[in-house]
Amino acid sequence: KKTKRQIPLSKLPINTCGSIVLLGVLGTVKRLLLDLGMIRGTSLTPIFIAPFGEPTAFSVRGSTIALRKEETDCIWVEY
Repeated sequence: KKTKRQIPLSKLPINTCGSIVLLGVLGTVKRLLLDLGMIRGTSLTPIFIAPFGEPTAFSVRGSTIALRKEETDCIWVEY
């Protein structure tokens, strides 16, 4: 059985599906992410990085959302 690794979302390779294990952001940003359905266990995939390195676009529950590195550094995923 393959062991799953836990890493910050910002380190998840492009086109690699990960599952949220920790949503470590606070305040308004956390509320927004929860409203978008980003809870523990949600699968998401980075699909595009902007030319200067951020934001990164993610496929989440059939939608595409863009997040800054300061946010993705605080969201932990396993893959």
